[in-house]
Amino acid sequence: MTSPAVLVSQLFGAASSGSHGAKLDIAGWHWPLLIAIISAMLLVDILVIHRNAHEVHTKEAAIESAVWIGFGLVFALFILWEFGTTAAGEYMGGYLIEKSLSVDNVFVWAVLFAHFQVPKMYQHRVLFWGIFGALAMRIAFIFAGVAIINTFKVTLIFFGLFLLYSGIKLLQTHDEGFDPSKSRAMRIFHRFVPSTDELDGQKLFTMKNGKRLATPLLAVLVLVEITDVVFAIDSVPAVLAVTKEQYIAFASNAFAILGLRALYFLLADMRDRFKYLQTGLGVILAFVGVKMTISYWWHMPIAISLSVIALILAVSIFASLRDEGALQ
Repeated sequence: MTSPAVLVSQLFGAASSGSHGAKLDIAGWHWPLLIAIISAMLLVDILVIHRNAHEVHTKEAAIESAVWIGFGLVFALFILWEFGTTAAGEYMGGYLIEKSLSVDNVFVWAVLFAHFQVPKMYQHRVLFWGIFGALAMRIAFIFAGVAIINTFKVTLIFFGLFLLYSGIKLLQTHDEGFDPSKSRAMRIFHRFVPSTDELDGQKLFTMKNGKRLATPLLAVLVLVEITDVVFAIDSVPAVLAVTKEQYIAFASNAFAILGLRALYFLLADMRDRFKYLQTGLGVILAFVGVKMTISYWWHMPIAISLSVIALILAVSIFASLRDEGALQ
């Protein structure tokens, strides 16, 4: 039996093997196991850990973030054990890309909650259902994306150029104030869904004067789901630039997304401290766009992808903290 230490060593050495990507032999139990693990973690989270509404403080968020990351790494070891080093390297690449690109999503959530004045004790319930919806949408996006790429390989070039364009746009975009309640999505929502401006605990619907009305939490949830679709348009092709295996793509996305709620409570108030993070994310998008474009002719080793992405993240965070004086 291979020891855990050897497995970890193989995992981080995965990059050097498999120049043409992993090819998985998926057994009948692999998908049910993955879905069962994700479902069990979600149920424990909502029925045990966050059964009662409460404000999530920094210490609790830090512990939960570490636990979610730990689960993601443990599943990486399972991928390594079951499918080999190339598959494990692709999983880690997809996980790192999704985790880093999701940081911007976290800050958008912070703006939404602040604008709609959602009490912190109710925010986790909204994000729980937001994550649940995100998982469903991601698996649909991933299967569709892989099917398109497998059928029309030339779409690699178009996806890659789209990511490159998205990265350049992100580098050119500056923060601008916006009013979520005046967005087109909210105008449509209020037109078709009877709503109230009053909260009723952490309920999405309430009864008022004999009528069933949506609370502001449902409106926020709708916006959370819409923002995830927008971010998925960038992140799913970025992950597919690392792996063409649906199982790896979804697993890496799922474990990265599951930890976003804890990451939100950890980072929501720290956006100003990471002033160069958006620049780093733009560079990452541009890099994976180039990688995906050239993969039509040449598959970049996963070691290079992992190293470049990790380096860009580290440099942007280090530069942000240094500029704030936190490292002096």
